[in-house]
Amino acid sequence: MMKVLVTGGAGFIGSHAVVLLHEAGYEPIIVDNLSNSRKSVLEGLKKITGKDIKFYEIDCCNEEELDKVFKKEKINEVIHFAAYKSVRESVENPLKYYQNNVFSLISLIRAMKRNNVGNLVFSSSCTVYGIPKKIPVTEEEEIKPANCPYGATKQICEEIIKNSVISGDLKKAVLLRYFNPIGAHPSGLIGELPLGEPANIVPRLTQNAAGILKKIIIFGDDYETEDGTGIRDYIHVMDLADSHIKSFEYMGKNSNDLGIFNIGIGKGVSVMELIKSFEKTNEKKIEYEMGKRREGDVPEIYADVSKAEREMGWKAELSIEDALRNAWKWQENLSKH
Repeated sequence: MMKVLVTGGAGFIGSHAVVLLHEAGYEPIIVDNLSNSRKSVLEGLKKITGKDIKFYEIDCCNEEELDKVFKKEKINEVIHFAAYKSVRESVENPLKYYQNNVFSLISLIRAMKRNNVGNLVFSSSCTVYGIPKKIPVTEEEEIKPANCPYGATKQICEEIIKNSVISGDLKKAVLLRYFNPIGAHPSGLIGELPLGEPANIVPRLTQNAAGILKKIIIFGDDYETEDGTGIRDYIHVMDLADSHIKSFEYMGKNSNDLGIFNIGIGKGVSVMELIKSFEKTNEKKIEYEMGKRREGDVPEIYADVSKAEREMGWKAELSIEDALRNAWKWQENLSKH
C-alpha cells in the first residue's frame, strides 16, 4: 500500500483529502502542528474511515522530526497542505507568513530528498494571479505581484518547487491552484474549523445562523460587479480533495515532471449571491451589514478549469447548494458538542 505523507492533514482541506486517500487505497500519514486545527478532527476521521489514521504532532519547519517520520513510515508520496492561509492576517503580519509557509516547504523538500521520495502535490492558490487581466483566469495568466503576502508566499513556493524539479531534488510535482473551498464532508463529521473568529465567508455564515456571531460584515459593496460585492469561484471541499487523488494518477501515467492546474468550478458567484443561496438552501436568515473593502482582496476571480479536465480527468461534480447544506450540517454537529 502506498503511504502518503499529508502535511496539515488535520486542517480543513487536508482532512477531507485524507478521507479520499483512504477510500482510494492509499495509507495517509498526517503531520500537523495543530496551530490552526484541533485533535478532535482525528475522531471525525476515525468515524468516517473506520480506522485510526496515523498522526504526528510536528511542525514542518522541524527537519529533524520530519526525517524521523519519513524513515519510520517509509513514505512514498507527499501532499503539502501545511501553511498559514488568512489574507487579512498576512497583510498584518507578513513575516509570520514568509517564515512558516516558505521555510516549511524547504524543510519538507530537503527531507524528501534525503529519504528518496520524489513526488509532491502542492497546495497552491489562485492568489498567485493577483488581479488577473482576463476572467476566467487560465494557468497561462501572467504571474504579477500578489495582492497580499499570503499570495506572495504561494508564488515563492511555486518557484521553489519548479526549481527543485529542474535540479532533480524532486522527481515530479503537481501545483494545484485552489480557488475558494467551502462545504464539509456529507456526514457532517469533519469540516472547516477556524480557531477564533473565522476569516472565510462560509464559517461566518454558519456561525451567524447558529447564533454564535451576531452579525457578519460583508467586506466591500462598491466593487465593479453586478451587486457591488466581490466575486469568487466557490468549490466544494470534497471536489477539491478529489483533485489530489487525480494528481497522483496524473504523475503515475504522465511523462510531464510538472503539472499546474486551476481547481475551481469555473463560475463566478458574488458574496451576496452566496448569502442568498445559503438562506434558501438551509432556510436560515443571515444578519449582515456592509463594511469597507478588506485589504488584500481582489474584486473578481474565477477559474478556467478546462486544463484539469483535459489532462487530469478531473472536474467538480458537487454544487454550491451541496456545499452550503453540508457546511450547515457540520455546524449543527459542532453546536451539539
